[in-house]
Amino acid sequence: MPSKTSATQEFIPIKEVRDGIVLLKNGDMRSILLCSSLNFALKSEDEKQAILFQFQDFLNSLDFSIEIVVQSRKLDIRPYIALLEERGQAQTNNLMKIQVREYIEFIKSFTENTNIMTKNFFIVVPYSPAILTTSQSSMASRFGFGTKKEQAAATEASFDENRSQLEERLSVVEQGLIRTGIRVAHLGTEEIIELFYKAFNPGETEKPIKIN
Repeated sequence: MPSKTSATQEFIPIKEVRDGIVLLKNGDMRSILLCSSLNFALKSEDEKQAILFQFQDFLNSLDFSIEIVVQSRKLDIRPYIALLEERGQAQTNNLMKIQVREYIEFIKSFTENTNIMTKNFFIVVPYSPAILTTSQSSMASRFGFGTKKEQAAATEASFDENRSQLEERLSVVEQGLIRTGIRVAHLGTEEIIELFYKAFNPGETEKPIKIN
């Protein structure tokens, strides 16, 4: 009988994350950009119009699709509280200890009564490699790609070629966003794994934090 973990993994389309690229089970590739936000309300009317026109030009310049993802989560204040308690215990001045304790109580009360959310903005850039037909595959085997070693070398070369195509798309998206005033950062392998882990395991944020 398959375990619950293996059964769940069957519904996740991700095969692996490699070199900052998400490889899907159907062979498609994805790269993820973390994007900064803009305080649009504080901009002048001229600045707002310039940003809108620049973003419109950016979208019109794309000859491939992108996905814009907004991740909204309740702010986990516990690490900050743990840091304050650690600093408070290190204080030698009694007055400072009291002030730190009062500040901690204020933060706890404020966050309990106010729903404070954090938002992260991502752009997913896709690339679908060309799929070899049956005749092309047999031709590749005929020309010396029959052994496992040769097949692995061909697969690696194919990955590098496809990654190059994906990186070209990334460059187009990055330059377009930068022109609108948005800062971008390409997520690496560990960052992508953490992002998906938190997305598929939202209950992990509810676990208690141990304080030494």
